[in-house]
Amino acid sequence: MMPVGGGWGPHFCKDSSTVFRLWAPAESSLKLDIDGRQVAMKRQDEGWFAVRLDHQPVGALYCYVLSDGRRVPDPASRFQPLGVDGPSLLCAPDRFAWKQTGWRGRPWEEAVFYELHVGTFTREGTYTAAIEHLPGLAEIGFTAIELMPIAQFPGRWGWGYDGVFQFAPHNAYGTPEDLRCFVDAAHKSGLMVFLDVVYNHFGPEGNFLPHYAPGFFHSENPTPWGSRIAFDEPAVRSYFIGNVLHWLQEYRFDGLRLDAVDEIVDVGTPHILQEISDTVHAAFTDRHVHLVVENPSNGGDLLAANENGHRLFAADWNDEFHHAVHVAVTGEADGHYAPYKERPWRQIKQALTEGYLNQGKATVGSVLPHPASLAPTAFVHFLQNHDQVGNRALGDRLHASLDPKIHRLLTEILFLAPQIPLVFMGDEHLSDRPFRFFADYSGDLAADIHRNRFKEAENFGGYPTGAGPEGIVDPNDWTTFTSSKLDRSNLDVPEREDWHAFMTLLLDIRRRFVVPLLANAQGYAGTILSETDTELFVDWRLNGGLLQLRANASDEPRDLGGDLGDLVYASCPDEERDTLPAWSTRLFIRYPANMNNEAGP
Repeated sequence: MMPVGGGWGPHFCKDSSTVFRLWAPAESSLKLDIDGRQVAMKRQDEGWFAVRLDHQPVGALYCYVLSDGRRVPDPASRFQPLGVDGPSLLCAPDRFAWKQTGWRGRPWEEAVFYELHVGTFTREGTYTAAIEHLPGLAEIGFTAIELMPIAQFPGRWGWGYDGVFQFAPHNAYGTPEDLRCFVDAAHKSGLMVFLDVVYNHFGPEGNFLPHYAPGFFHSENPTPWGSRIAFDEPAVRSYFIGNVLHWLQEYRFDGLRLDAVDEIVDVGTPHILQEISDTVHAAFTDRHVHLVVENPSNGGDLLAANENGHRLFAADWNDEFHHAVHVAVTGEADGHYAPYKERPWRQIKQALTEGYLNQGKATVGSVLPHPASLAPTAFVHFLQNHDQVGNRALGDRLHASLDPKIHRLLTEILFLAPQIPLVFMGDEHLSDRPFRFFADYSGDLAADIHRNRFKEAENFGGYPTGAGPEGIVDPNDWTTFTSSKLDRSNLDVPEREDWHAFMTLLLDIRRRFVVPLLANAQGYAGTILSETDTELFVDWRLNGGLLQLRANASDEPRDLGGDLGDLVYASCPDEERDTLPAWSTRLFIRYPANMNNEAGP
């Protein structure tokens, strides 16, 4: 296995020396500046420079000096205490005293995600402040935390999708040791921790690579956010493979979510996504590690099982389920939602049985499997995530505009279906705080970002009645960030206490009855049983039995029909068994005759 970092950055050697390496093919000479002294680096093959120090000056600030005298931070820096323009900090190798040494993770089918933005999850906005809330999330029934990107990005606040130092946790959230404490505390509470990583572009500010390694990027065919990364270059490839191992080894994350992989183009063999998957599966054989993608192109080849039953990636974020749900209950059908305006409830049922609603395009191979052939656990479903809240004109949450009975029904479907559920932070207590897009830029770049908000608002629901473009706040304003922080001062009001109990009950039902059916789930599992759009009557044939979801998204009671198994959940438990009341859900399981299973909610 290659060294963590793929040969990039500082490496501590067994003889107590330290090797610094930088790929700088455009430079004729290079120096290491550390603790106020400069040391010439030796040029090696293929554009690499290296120097060995006979000691390990942990805690020293360092940078590289280019041939024109310009100082640049290490692109594989482990910490940027002064931000993207400052020097890098030489961090100690992993000397952290992990307490949860027996942690081996969780099987994928147990995953229930809670998406979390560190800066707005607490008033302090730090890893340390977040720790005290982890046991409460575990008590509700969440089993996995997914952190929005933390790789060092410009400014003091932001969503994190503009990172430029992929190995360095953002300095505003705390130190690398604080992050390790957070992961260790999560494991103590039985929570997996996933990290959202962005491998499709670098942010627009603080990226110095083009100055000395222009071949890191392709000049043509940029992504919507910046220059396309040249994964066909071996040094670039090693940078990202090393980054994957860095987070999983040095911080013991349980998995990664790769952002917008449809913008990762690679003409090399194997495809970089294939290599990431193969590397992780080979490196971690003693604990569960899971890789998730966000793939808007619906490339099911990333999710198909191979001859050994392994998928390249455990699952894909399925936006199509969300979009159909959103159109069905809000009537908003412009922008990204336009393709879902025809019979959205029917499309929800299709997403529950097949995952993708539209056949996409292959990513790593030429064969694209039919969506229905993929296991239901190959899809992460959600009623909303950071994008679908934060890109709205006002950053408002779904429950704020829905009749509570509709929101409850949607939550029942989300948690009781076999797909992997995800909840955005604050939704567990019906937060009334908006979550807006925010960034910390100035000048022309800040103005461009503000103008782009109008387009995003039109794509994500448009403007509420009585509101217009003037209602979109400046993302670069400090108050846009602070107003998005969760407020826990009134969690004891009856409505929120009832919702907390409701979610806890649903996730307990999922843990006791649904999860045991999901191990080694196969494709072609789902069947739609009713042609009436608002009758979400779906069966899934799973390894341990037949899971039968019956949800009534109408104002009239419905006949349940027959051939149902054991009742394990009912919104209205006192109603007649043969009738499904308006806006209610029941869940049944028909077990094989030779199995003896506990039944009853």
